[in-house]
Amino acid sequence: MTPLDPTLLTPFARKYIWWITPEEAVTMPERVVAQVMNIGDYDDIQTLATLVGDDYLRAVLRQAEIGQFTPRSWVYWHYRLGLAAPDQVPPMPERILA
Repeated sequence: MTPLDPTLLTPFARKYIWWITPEEAVTMPERVVAQVMNIGDYDDIQTLATLVGDDYLRAVLRQAEIGQFTPRSWVYWHYRLGLAAPDQVPPMPERILA
């Protein structure tokens, strides 16, 4: 993934990452982007998609960690980014306990 300028993500980090400071959050750009993809409002999602591009969003989705997406947003982004045909969305990341 191409590194992003952290200043582009600071407004999103301030709004969507409440458990750490925005300065800390932007050091994990994929986490900020995933959070916006998961719970962002329409305007923020459109702005983010324009800033980072669909290829970046695809990479974030492909590298998603357990719990980063709800089932609804998981399906939406797979369809929106052309990663799955109808009824062909891959399973969400899950924890396997041994």
